[in-house]
Amino acid sequence: MSGRTVFTALEEAAARFGDKPAMHQPVAGTNGEKFTTITWNQYAQAAKEIACGLRSMGIGRGDVVALQSETRAEFYLADMGVISNGSIAAAMYTSYPQGEAVKKLRNCGAKLVFVENPKMLASLAASAVGEEALKIEWVLMTGTAENVLTLDELREKGRAAMEADAQLFAKIYLETQPEDTAIIYLTSGSTGEPKMGMVSHRSIVHNLKIAPPCLPLTPEDKTIAFLPSAHITQRLVMQMLPLEFGMSVYFSESLTRLPKEIQAIRPTFLVAPPRLWERIYQSIVAEIKKKPPFIQKLFHGGLGLGMKAREAVWAGKSVPPWVSVPLGIVDKLIFSKVRARLGGELRIAVSGSAPLGKELASFYQAIGINLIEGFGLTEGGVTHLNPLDRPKVGSIGKLFPGVEAKLMEDGELALAGGTVFTGYFQDPEATAKVFSDKWLLTGDIASVDDEGYWYITGRKKEILVASNGKKIYPARIEGLFKSEPAVSQVVLVGDKRPYVTALITMNGAAVEQAGKPAESIVREAVKEINRKVEAHEQIRKFKILPREFTIDEGEITPTMKVRKGVILAKYEAEVAEMYAGKEEFA
Repeated sequence: MSGRTVFTALEEAAARFGDKPAMHQPVAGTNGEKFTTITWNQYAQAAKEIACGLRSMGIGRGDVVALQSETRAEFYLADMGVISNGSIAAAMYTSYPQGEAVKKLRNCGAKLVFVENPKMLASLAASAVGEEALKIEWVLMTGTAENVLTLDELREKGRAAMEADAQLFAKIYLETQPEDTAIIYLTSGSTGEPKMGMVSHRSIVHNLKIAPPCLPLTPEDKTIAFLPSAHITQRLVMQMLPLEFGMSVYFSESLTRLPKEIQAIRPTFLVAPPRLWERIYQSIVAEIKKKPPFIQKLFHGGLGLGMKAREAVWAGKSVPPWVSVPLGIVDKLIFSKVRARLGGELRIAVSGSAPLGKELASFYQAIGINLIEGFGLTEGGVTHLNPLDRPKVGSIGKLFPGVEAKLMEDGELALAGGTVFTGYFQDPEATAKVFSDKWLLTGDIASVDDEGYWYITGRKKEILVASNGKKIYPARIEGLFKSEPAVSQVVLVGDKRPYVTALITMNGAAVEQAGKPAESIVREAVKEINRKVEAHEQIRKFKILPREFTIDEGEITPTMKVRKGVILAKYEAEVAEMYAGKEEFA
């Protein structure tokens, strides 16, 4: 082997951090009060045992091994064991219908599948039989099932194999090359059928090496993992990045328990999609609306003071007393209690996987939570992050060291450098379409200011061109609704149309708390948003749909991105109705 692989990074982490905790898995039935702790040395040893166990079963370099599990310690161990064996790890979204999951297993040619528990195994195995039954090995991460190998038994096989051949893992290690594919990621599929992106050891290790200057984390930091492991944000930032810092990872038992878990664990670093930050914001706003007018006035006045204080600090200036004194009072009475909901020790908060509304980002900065945005994609790795000491609200930040970026003639962001993926699995045609010479075409329309901060305007495929030829960037306008707690999802319509309209779903609980009809809430929100956008971008009509979009109905992806094509086809009649009759302001 020449150069570093993912196991090299794990081996180095074990040498540096030794018996310090790497991860904490909640013990079932203890309500998050007890954890099984795994040290860095144990982590590295488990990876070796699993790799050798797989090798003893005939799973070798370049073979695809799938993982069907929620994010948990056993996933980290199995995943790292697969990658350390020189095999290719393909994590599946557990939210996929089982038939769809089996289709993915068939398409990637998996020879073995790690499954989280017996219930998931039974469901997946039942869907895998039929005319073209899958010839596949199964390994259970937790629990037992008849004639199915468990993770512990696989590790026993690995130990036995290493006893029989003391050089077995050394041979595997030397055989694995940096350019070998380590991971197959499923793309989100928000604008079409999901593809499978191949990422090499070299790309992952390179991404880990360029991150530390941008993220000052240490072994004393702790975080909580709850995102799907099939997603690059979870896999790279929450699983791989701790190898560089020694940061310990706690695992969430479920999304319903997450708020209490955050308060108990008190993370210092937290990565979450905009949806989580929106929900927290919405619950806070709903509570404030129930308070006396004096408290409401104090809260909203405090937000203005908080942003003034932040802007002064970012500019390298001292915060004037007329800001700091009243802000200190509001902070003690209100903002500190809000921060306590997130544990009270949060140093770095990052929003990723989708755009964060500018107003939402400003809210968190104002209350004393340094929530910053970054940018990454399956095909390009993590490439941008806002500087912690001087973030720009609404920006995805600056480029990581060594990453190249440019704007194509149509404004599309293109990337180059060591973090870029190898290509799509068994799909050279699709691979060719996303490259222009060395440049990866991201599909995002972007801009950059004179200080090197980048901004995403919207997806190239989602740009609306009105019948008068003017362009509308829906992501920016849809993002403005994020400050309205009662509005759940928004899909703008207007391509080749005379004016812009919107399909809207509501958060039922927030509507009930507001004590006003949904129609009235949306009308007020639309009027407010129309004051912030250009005339040709203004929403003239809207339709409130009977329910929120769901994964089960194929309307959103496992990463919560709206499949707009599916929505527009499903609600074709509602869209047609909005364009019948005269144009009017909503």
